[in-house]
Amino acid sequence: MSDARRLDVLRAIVEDYVQYREPVGSRALVDRHRLGVSSATIRNDMAVLEEEGLIVAPHTSAGRVPTDAGYRLFVDRISDVKPLSPAERRAIQTLLDEANDLDDVMEKTARLLAQLTRQVALIQYPTIGSAHVRHLDVVALTEDRALVVLIASNGHVEQRVVALDEPATVEDLADARTRLLGLVDGRQLTEVPAMLGRLRLPGDTTEGGGPTPDDGTGPGARLLDRLAAAVTSLVGFAGQDRIVMAGTANLARATRDFPLTILPVLEALEEQVVMLRLLSEMGQDEAGVSVRIGHENPYEPLSEASVIASGYGPASASRLGVVGPTRMDYPTSMAAVRAVARYLSRILAG
Repeated sequence: MSDARRLDVLRAIVEDYVQYREPVGSRALVDRHRLGVSSATIRNDMAVLEEEGLIVAPHTSAGRVPTDAGYRLFVDRISDVKPLSPAERRAIQTLLDEANDLDDVMEKTARLLAQLTRQVALIQYPTIGSAHVRHLDVVALTEDRALVVLIASNGHVEQRVVALDEPATVEDLADARTRLLGLVDGRQLTEVPAMLGRLRLPGDTTEGGGPTPDDGTGPGARLLDRLAAAVTSLVGFAGQDRIVMAGTANLARATRDFPLTILPVLEALEEQVVMLRLLSEMGQDEAGVSVRIGHENPYEPLSEASVIASGYGPASASRLGVVGPTRMDYPTSMAAVRAVARYLSRILAG
């Protein structure tokens, strides 16, 4: 048979199996697709596809289902990732434009991606990368408590209530904020701990030669030390690799697609380190997405699952994607992953 017809038959088998979740026979292909050949010819084509390891008979019926290799050839031959419909694009833009802060953006993005694909959605928080301090504020709550707020250029907004060693006035906190901001404003997050270490350099003195108020012995020093520790902690939290996930219930509806058990996949999803590593290892093709199918995944618990991912943000350094059974609507899922990644990049850049 010709390669073109072989691909047409394989494509038809993949599409029918994804839609109907039943092994596909030659008669069904003739009835549902305009392949231009007889049922006998399609049976011969299917026999060749089976010999090549692209389809397999799950039992003694005449129907066939795609293998991991069959899905891979199908995905590789998708000439272009189809665009989302206008209604889907409007839904993405409306939902994400209404988000209030980074946490809200991440949660809404995950829910949206899960709804669009009917898979489990994973969103890696923006990586620390070259993110810098965009704003720092210190707000008095009471005489001995203050709120420290750090806003990073990657969208992170972190805050912490700090218990002070002794009462501090609004002016004291304003002076401390000015000192801190002068050191870290515009600095990369990775530089902040070292910059704050310069608050009390040995031998730091006033113009008159005496010790500065923050030479490590006065109340100003204790206030700065406490606030600097809070800022350092917030920077560390802003730089943590984290994942937000949505749509786990979608897997429960696909238990038939996992011949043995769904538990290994669920357990893998709970291991954020594993999923972060998996996403970070996935590159992306010219269409802006990456697909790993079944045993292509390096982690055995995901050997019966597929992962579609794309990068977002500056230099596509952060990742988002979906996890689901290999019996997946790849064109639609790939389009959704790519589109949501692009919208998320625009929002964070704005």
